[in-house]
Amino acid sequence: MHVVRTPGSTRAIARTLPRPVGFVPTMGALHRGHLSLVERARAENAVVAASIFVNPLQFTPGEDFERYPRGFEQDAQMLEAAGVELLYAPSVERMYPPNFRTSISVRDLGDSFEGAARPGHFLGVATVVAKLLHAVEPTSLYLGQKDVQQTAVLRAMIRDLDMATCVVVCETVRENDGLALSSRNAYLDPAQRRAAPSLYRALSAVRTAIAAGETDTVALRAHGAALIEPPLVLEYLAIVDPQTFAVQASAKPPAVIVGVARAGTTRLLDNLTVPAGDGVDPVLTPLSSPRTNLRS
Repeated sequence: MHVVRTPGSTRAIARTLPRPVGFVPTMGALHRGHLSLVERARAENAVVAASIFVNPLQFTPGEDFERYPRGFEQDAQMLEAAGVELLYAPSVERMYPPNFRTSISVRDLGDSFEGAARPGHFLGVATVVAKLLHAVEPTSLYLGQKDVQQTAVLRAMIRDLDMATCVVVCETVRENDGLALSSRNAYLDPAQRRAAPSLYRALSAVRTAIAAGETDTVALRAHGAALIEPPLVLEYLAIVDPQTFAVQASAKPPAVIVGVARAGTTRLLDNLTVPAGDGVDPVLTPLSSPRTNLRS
């Protein structure tokens, strides 16, 4: 596995590798969710590239940038064992030198929910992913469904800026009790960990009700909120359009049910989709068809 630290070296090596190239961006602290993205990319591409970079631009003041879990050597070994051929791991100083002044804003999509709760977060996400894509030049970008608003923001950025990369969104990987895998789950104390799956159960109950024909969003939100177990505190639960992330006035498929519950200082993020009548999931990319998302 090539481990490279600069965009120029990354680009030069990437251009010698067979195409297509699948790319999995990470902030390290890897778990089975990350590795499932590598596995999907491995199945659909000749080469898999990945990155490890804890991006300061996407952390808001007071968040956990300094204490975010880091373990580069172990993460690199996991990626190499999973079949990654190229690992881009730049420093903060290389990514954002003193004269760095450019950022990417995806208006509207990045303003609500996580964008409102974490001002500047999606600006940081879009900016760093654009830089990573310019360095690696992949055919496909592999993302997890758990950060569903992020996938919508990045799809819009890639479409609007005519980037020659398609987005592949893969299903959320969960613990046996339904909790979505996240590097930040390590912050949970025993009581918080026991209650954490109640967010998934709440979203599941709302999805079942919508599929059964319930359209009253006030009733649906109340139904879900009642299932959140202490010490978790529900921050938001909403039913949104999968393309625009506008809140649905009356729930109807296709839809995405988004929710965040707070466990102390840790925010648990999750979502579930409600397919339309044709059964097509409005977020996930079908297996083995990533390039159908490419813009001509």
